[in-house]
Amino acid sequence: MRPSTLRALKRAAELTRQNRLTEAVLIAEPVILAADSYEGDEILRWLAEHAADFTGDTSRETP
Repeated sequence: MRPSTLRALKRAAELTRQNRLTEAVLIAEPVILAADSYEGDEILRWLAEHAADFTGDTSRETP
């Protein structure tokens, strides 16, 4: 995954935790839509692995 994509996803997670969902979508959506199929697969995996980053729920994190 490109570093710029990862930065956008991390920023979107931060904004989501701050209840700024509209801003999070504005940052993440263009990056996701611009991804090719390979990067899209990486994004999906990253999102699945980092769901707690968006929710702040640490009960599902692995040690």
